[in-house]
Amino acid sequence: MIEHQAVSLNQIVKQGEGNIVSNMDGEKVMLSIHKGKYYNLGEMGGEIWEQIKDPTSVKELIESLLSQYDVEESECRDQVISFLGMLANEELIQLS
Repeated sequence: MIEHQAVSLNQIVKQGEGNIVSNMDGEKVMLSIHKGKYYNLGEMGGEIWEQIKDPTSVKELIESLLSQYDVEESECRDQVISFLGMLANEELIQLS
């Protein structure tokens, strides 16, 4: 199992620098200049990526997604925290 960096609701998250992001068939794809790797963020991952353009708390991010989508709060929270942990491990976002 892949270990993800721990992410808490009170942390502030924002996009990392050095990434080129583009839309491809309704999904966001990203090239990390630092790592030389491509990532498919998917549709929801792309939405999260857009919302963290400016620094925001993880809690505010989840609340925003809950207001836009029909999803259970616990599922949204778990999925967002897992996704942000993966991005943090790949050094694609900044957490503080």
